[in-house]
Amino acid sequence: MLATLISTAVIASGQAGGHEEKAPLIAEPWVIGITLFAIFVVLMFVTMSYSNLGRRHEAIEEHADPHRQHPNKHDRGQGH
Repeated sequence: MLATLISTAVIASGQAGGHEEKAPLIAEPWVIGITLFAIFVVLMFVTMSYSNLGRRHEAIEEHADPHRQHPNKHDRGQGH
């Protein structure tokens, strides 16, 4: 039934009025494509600049404090 509705709509739109005008663009399509590519390249470099944050310092082990309000249940036997 859905295929019948779709085909009826396509046929009706083809007979409705001939040729419709395309919506105007703000620039040529290639200018829009290059602009989007440049924006994504800048965003990629911003993302890549944050990749070294995890390697800034050596990782230190957290000690198990038995007096914490919500103690870690997975402390691997380091607590009491």
